[in-house]
Amino acid sequence: MVSAMKRLLDLVGRQPRIAIFAEALLFALGVGALDYVSGYDVSMFVFYGVPILAVAWWCDWKGALALALICAVIWWWADSLTGHVYEHGWIRIWEPTARFGYFGFVAIAGSALRKQRDATYARIALLEHSQRLERQIIKISEREQRRIGRDLHDGLCQYFAAVGCAAASLKSDLDHAGRSEEAAVAEELTELLEQGVVHTRELARSLVPVQMHEAGLAAALEQLAASVSRLQNVSCTFFSEGGTTFRAPPLATHLYRIAQEAIQNAIRHGGAQNIQIRLRTDGETATLHVIDNGTGIARKREESDGMGLSIMNYRARIVGGTLQVTSPKSGGTSVTCTFPRTSLAAEANGESA
Repeated sequence: MVSAMKRLLDLVGRQPRIAIFAEALLFALGVGALDYVSGYDVSMFVFYGVPILAVAWWCDWKGALALALICAVIWWWADSLTGHVYEHGWIRIWEPTARFGYFGFVAIAGSALRKQRDATYARIALLEHSQRLERQIIKISEREQRRIGRDLHDGLCQYFAAVGCAAASLKSDLDHAGRSEEAAVAEELTELLEQGVVHTRELARSLVPVQMHEAGLAAALEQLAASVSRLQNVSCTFFSEGGTTFRAPPLATHLYRIAQEAIQNAIRHGGAQNIQIRLRTDGETATLHVIDNGTGIARKREESDGMGLSIMNYRARIVGGTLQVTSPKSGGTSVTCTFPRTSLAAEANGESA
């Protein structure tokens, strides 16, 4: 019944304005005829508001006011034909004036409601457009990170490895030639190149967490903690409770990026030396928790432009969760993202479809 009524209203709204006004006028004449038949003891004036509201909604306020005036005339005509006798002359003036006031109010209120609805739809459309742009920006960012990560892993790492092999060969040749000092330099160069390969590979893995698809979010976060500990010279540990892997991309990637951004903020702005990453599942909800022993949230907000926090909030909304950043009494900063497990399950089904 509701869907049929909605289809009927949509059909009426797609007509030309002149057709809508003509149909509303016919409706008003029909109400006037009923008003005449029922007599002045049973007034039908309330139903004149229906065609007026229709014109106000689908046409404009000028047409609605014009129809309101016509409805006042129709009502006066039906009232006069029924032989309604007024005891006082001022009542004869007051009644049509009151009716026209009611009709005019319906016309103005209907037009105002239509404008408010149009403004609401415009805001919703703008918000949806902004969200689409945000999603596109995030997708482009992720795609560029994957490209850079692949270039680092397949290009720079291989280049470092080749130079390292050449340096090792040079060291061997220098050893055979009895040039120990030059061989020691070549050996040091080889070690530096090997370290460069390790650091570049770790950087590539942080940009492209390929293990996300293989072993899930927990394994990716564990690898992230190990990488941060090696590259940043801080203590970063990972704990998982609940045993859920969260393999569903790209939502698991958003959670990984939240943890990554929280860690970088803790090191860059908070000077943290100890960081804990916790992934916990409890029933239908899950929580990603990053805790550090840095200077706290106030110091970070002063030094940061806020873009990282905004991006983390946006990523949390994408996974259907909420982000909370607090400063515990013990010091440091706590970043908590609570999200429903169902959103990840739905994304996994969508990826596999």
